Amino acid sequence: MTRHRNTLTDLARLGFTDLQLAHETLGALERRRTVEHLLGMFASSADPDLALARLTSLIERAPGHIDALLDDETSTRRLIAVLGASSGFADFFEREIDEVTQLAETYRVPLSAEEYTADLLDVVGATGGFAAAAGDAGRNALRVRYRRHLVRLAAWDLLHPDPLAAVEVVSEALADLAGAALEAALAVARAESRFSRDDVEGTRFAVIGMGKAGARELNYVSDVDVIFVAEGAGETSNARAIDVATALSMDLMRVIHDYGIEPPLWEVDANLRPEGKDGAIVRTLDSHRAYYERWAKSWEFQALLKARPLAGDVELGARYVGVVAPLVWSSASRANFVESVQRMRERVTANIPAAELDYQLKLGPGGLRDIEFTVQLLELVHGQSDESVRQQGTLLALAALADRGYIGRVESAEFSRDYRFLRLLEHRLQLSRLRRTHLMPADDESMRTLARATGLASSATQLRDLWSTTKVAVRTLHERLFYRPLLSAVAALRDDEISLSSDQAAARLAAIGFTDPKGALKHIAALTAGVSRRSAIQRHLLPVMLQWFADGADPDYGLLAFRRLSEDLGESYWFLRMLRDSSGAAERLTIALSSARYIGVLLERIPEAAAWFENDGELAPRSLDSLLEEARATIARHTDPEAAAAVLRTARRREVLRLAIAAILGLIDVESLGRALSDVTTTLLTAVLALVHSSDDGIEFGIIAMGRYGGREVGFGSDADILYVYRATTATPDAARSTATTIVSRISALTEDLRLPLDLDTDLRPEGKNGPLVRSLESYRSYYERWSLTWEAQALLRARGAVGDDALLQDFETLADGVRYPEQIADHDVREVKRIKARVESERLPQAADPARHLKLGRGSLSDVEWLVQLVQLQHAVRIPALRTTSTLDALEVATAEGFLTPPEAEKLKAAWLFASRARSAMTLWMVRTTDVLPVDRPQLEGIARLMEYPPGSASTLEDDYLRTTRLARAVFEKRFYG
Repeated sequence: MTRHRNTLTDLARLGFTDLQLAHETLGALERRRTVEHLLGMFASSADPDLALARLTSLIERAPGHIDALLDDETSTRRLIAVLGASSGFADFFEREIDEVTQLAETYRVPLSAEEYTADLLDVVGATGGFAAAAGDAGRNALRVRYRRHLVRLAAWDLLHPDPLAAVEVVSEALADLAGAALEAALAVARAESRFSRDDVEGTRFAVIGMGKAGARELNYVSDVDVIFVAEGAGETSNARAIDVATALSMDLMRVIHDYGIEPPLWEVDANLRPEGKDGAIVRTLDSHRAYYERWAKSWEFQALLKARPLAGDVELGARYVGVVAPLVWSSASRANFVESVQRMRERVTANIPAAELDYQLKLGPGGLRDIEFTVQLLELVHGQSDESVRQQGTLLALAALADRGYIGRVESAEFSRDYRFLRLLEHRLQLSRLRRTHLMPADDESMRTLARATGLASSATQLRDLWSTTKVAVRTLHERLFYRPLLSAVAALRDDEISLSSDQAAARLAAIGFTDPKGALKHIAALTAGVSRRSAIQRHLLPVMLQWFADGADPDYGLLAFRRLSEDLGESYWFLRMLRDSSGAAERLTIALSSARYIGVLLERIPEAAAWFENDGELAPRSLDSLLEEARATIARHTDPEAAAAVLRTARRREVLRLAIAAILGLIDVESLGRALSDVTTTLLTAVLALVHSSDDGIEFGIIAMGRYGGREVGFGSDADILYVYRATTATPDAARSTATTIVSRISALTEDLRLPLDLDTDLRPEGKNGPLVRSLESYRSYYERWSLTWEAQALLRARGAVGDDALLQDFETLADGVRYPEQIADHDVREVKRIKARVESERLPQAADPARHLKLGRGSLSDVEWLVQLVQLQHAVRIPALRTTSTLDALEVATAEGFLTPPEAEKLKAAWLFASRARSAMTLWMVRTTDVLPVDRPQLEGIARLMEYPPGSASTLEDDYLRTTRLARAVFEKRFYG
C-alpha cells in the first residue's frame, strides 16, 4: 500500500483548512485503504474537512457499508460530495446507517411525481388511501424514505456538471417529492383518524399547493404552503365532511412536522387560506368561491397564481383551480391593483430586520423576491387578455413574457440567469444543515464553503463579489420593469381607451441613463409639485440638472439624494439662492451626488454642508491646529464626556465629508488627502483622550500612530493602526496599568461610530493579538530588547507619536529609533524580511484573489513599494538621517537621491503607489465599503473610473492602466528587493 505523503501545503491546495488534523486522519484512513484517489474528490467537495471527518465517523459506525461504497469510484464521488456539502445528511446517515447504501445506486435523472408518490405510499403500506403503518412507525417510515429520495437527489444535484442548469430540475423534483410526502401523510392521517372509515371515505379532501410548492420551484427545506378544500360525497354532508377534513388536515400536518424519532421534514403552512390564521383551516369549494368573490385582497390573488392540486382528491383540486383561475386573471383590473402589489413588495423589504438586510438572499433588495414579484406582476397584468403568459413557474413565465414581447429577451435571459444563481445559493445554504434559511453567511469560512458548494466560485471574496453584482443587476432590472408607468396604464385598460402619457417621459429618462425612470419621475414630481418658491426654482433648474445627473455614474441615486437634500433644507434661502444663482455649485452638487453614495449618505446627516459646493475655500482641508482648537472648545462646552464625544464624532463625519467632496471634485490630491484624513483622526483621538485622561490620574499616556496612519497616508475607509503606551508618574505599577487599561476601554467606546466607523487596529503591538492592548514604556523597552523580531522593527518604521503626553511620545520614538534604525542589519535578518514578504504574498492574499488586482498585497501594488522602501530604511537609515521618515513617498525620494534607485525606477514605484492609493479611496466612495480588490464588474469599474477623473466608458481603460502601472512597478521591485 502506498504511504500517504501529502504535505500540509498539498492539503491546503486541496481545500483543507485544519491541515494537521486532515493529515493525521488521512494517514489513519490509509492504514485501511489507499487514499490517493480520494484526494481529488475531497478537493471537489464543498468542505473537505467536514467530508473527511464525517466519512471517518461513518467508517467507524459501519465499515462494511462504507468500504462497499469506496470500492466504486462513482459511489465514492457521491458519498464525499454529499458529506462535504451537508452535515444534515451525515447526521441522517448516523441515525439510519443502512440508508448510506442508497448512494451506490445509479441515478440518472430524478424520479417523476408518480414514482415518488408510489414509493412513499408503498413504504406506509397504503391501499385505498389508508396506510397500514400508522402512529410513530408510519411517520418514521415516511420520513426516512423521504430523506432517502432527498439524499439521492442531492447527490445528483451536487455532481451535475452545470449546477445552474440543474436548479430547475431539482426544484421541480423537490416539489414532486413534497407532494408525494403529503399524499403518504394523508394516508397515515386517514388510518389514524378518530372518525369512522365510512366518514373518512365519504369526505373528498384536496390539498392545494401554493407558493413554491404550487409553482414546482421548491427548495430543499421550505415551508410548504397549502390550502385545504373538502366536500361530502354520497351520504356524507358537507358539514360532516368539513369536520372530518379539519381533523385530517391537522393529523396530516403532524405526520409531516411533529417531533419524532426521525426529525420533522418541514413546516406545512396553511396561512394563505381565506382570512389567514383567523379563518377556518378547511372550507368547501363554494365557501372559497364566495370569499374570493367578495372579500379577497389583491395580494391573495397574487398568491393564487401558483395554486395547483398537490395531494388528495385530484378532481376536487382541479375544480378548485378552475374556480379561482378566472378571479386571478381578472384581478389586475381592480382599482389600484398594480400600486397595491408594488406597496406590498415595498412593505416586505421595509420589514426586514436591519441586521439581516445585507444578508437576505430571498427578501432583500436584489433578491429572489424582487424577481418573483416582478414576474408575477407582469403575468397578472398581461395575463388578463393573453393566456400564453399564465404560467405557475417563474422561469416558464419569464420565457412566455419574452416570447410575447412584454419584456425584452435580454432582460428575460438576465432575470433567468440571476434567478437560477440565487436559487442555487439558497439550495446550497439549506443543504448544509437541512434547515430552512435564506441568510447568506457573515463569516468568510462559511462563505468559502458555500462558494465551493456552488461550483461557481472558489473563495468567499469571489462569491461575495458575484452575489453583489447579481443583486445590483436584479435590482436594476426590477426597478426598470416593476415600476414602469406602462403597467399602471395597462392595468386600468378599457376596451376603448389606453393612456401612456407617462411612458414618453420615462423613455426619455431611460435614454439619458436613468435605470429607474418611474422612480425618477416620482422624484421630479415631488421636487416640482406645488406653488412654492422652491418648486418654481426646481422646475426651472431640473431640465439642466437631469442631464448633469445623467452624466454621473449613478444618476438614479444622485436624483434621490438631491430630493432628500432638498426636503431636508426645505425653503432655506441660501440653498435656493445657490441653486438659482450659482450654476457651478449646482453642477458640482449633482456630480458629487451621482458619483458617490458615500457623499449622499453623509449629506443626509449634515445637509448644511451643501453650502460648501459654492466655495472652494470651504472644501480645503482644515489645519490640524484649527481642528484641535474646535475640539478643545467642544470639550469646554460639555460636562458629560458622552455628549462631548457625540459632538466630536459628528465633527469627524463633517470633516471626512468635506474631504470626500474635495476628492470627488478633484480639489485635493491623494497625498494631501492622506495627511488631512490623518489629522481628522488625530483630532478625534486627541479630544477623546482629553475626556478620559487627566493630569492627576498618576500616569502619562500616549497613542502611537502606525502603518498608513503613522505615515499620514490614510485613505477613505482605512483602519487606524495604533499602539497604546503609558508611564507611571505618581501611581503604583498596578494602579498605572489599571488606569491605562480603563483609558483604552473608554477611548474605544467613545470613538465607536456606526455611521462612519473608525477601526482602531492594535494588531501591530508586541505579541500581536495575544499581547496586552496597552503596555508601559518600560515593558516595550524590555520586549524590544529581548524578543523583538525583524518584522516588528520594520513595523516601527511607521511609528509616530500622535496623541498624548509629549514627553512620553518623544521617549517612545527614541526607543523605537534604536530598534528600527539598527547600527547594522544582519544578512539573515534581510533574508527574513524577504522571506516574510514572500509568505505574505502567498498566504495573506485572499484565496482565489487575482494577485494582479489586489491593491494592497498584489503584484506591484502598495505593499511592494512600501516593503522595498522599508528595506532600504532598515539597511541605511542609521547613517542617512533623511531616511528616518514615516512617509513612504518621502523615503522613496531620499532613497532615489542616495542612489539606491534610479529616477525612472522611482517614478514607476511612485506611480503604482499613487494609483493604488487613489483606487482604494475611490472604491470606498463608490461602494460605501472598504475593499482591496479591483472589481471585474464593468459597472463598478465604470463608477470607480469616473471618480478617478476618467471620461465615461473608461472601465476597461482604468483596468488596463492599473495592470500596466503595477506590472512595471513589480519589475522594479523584484530587481531591487529580491535581486
